[in-house]
Amino acid sequence: MVLQEADNELTIDCLLLAGRIMIESGAETYRVEDTMLRMAHSQNMPNAQCYATPTGIIFSLGKTQPTRISSISSRVTDLQKIALVNSVSRRLTSHMITLEQAYDELKSIQKTNYFLPTYLQIFAAALASGCFLIMFKGGWSDFPIAVLAGGLGFLMLVLTNHLTKVKFFSEFTASLVLGFVAFFAVKYGYGTELDKIIISSVMPLVPGILITNAVRDLMAGHFMSGMAKGAEAFLTAFAIGAAIAVTLGF
Repeated sequence: MVLQEADNELTIDCLLLAGRIMIESGAETYRVEDTMLRMAHSQNMPNAQCYATPTGIIFSLGKTQPTRISSISSRVTDLQKIALVNSVSRRLTSHMITLEQAYDELKSIQKTNYFLPTYLQIFAAALASGCFLIMFKGGWSDFPIAVLAGGLGFLMLVLTNHLTKVKFFSEFTASLVLGFVAFFAVKYGYGTELDKIIISSVMPLVPGILITNAVRDLMAGHFMSGMAKGAEAFLTAFAIGAAIAVTLGF
């Protein structure tokens, strides 16, 4: 009996860790619940129940074990971790690995930072801003300004987020900086089309994946999670819009 309870505890720890990693990495709520339940069923636990939200997970095996709750306070977009957790889940459900091996792999995934170095992220954001400018039919003469504004804006996002840990303020400050860079570049004759420079520069900050996940959760029937993610995306859009409005009203 004691051994069975210990096995159940390990199973719950493993499933909660998988769900936590996925939510913290920006996965859709329905995907998190489906993954956890598939892993539970592979361990001969057909009565398992799971309820996930962007801020926490509630998991229960029924009457045999106490209900467990895992609180989640921060979320980023890390598709690499989501793919790795899905891989662990598939191999566990196919009985290619044991529960202990799956738990060890999940702990390794949680500890590993799969993000590119910060300077490469800034470079990618700057280059993407310039490419968006051309895609929006902007002139090549504005390309360097869009690259500069996008790069400085993303740099400010990283710095402010590191100092304050407040997403709204970080996005507002980043948008404010890139807006002023674009504004003064056009004002002093280094750029020509202010609107296209600003639009292309804010694209790396736009919460595209968050909006997509919100819609997918709503379509899957997870209305609370969908509305929560939609509200988070709205706050990000509001922060960007408010900062640009301040810039244009300067």
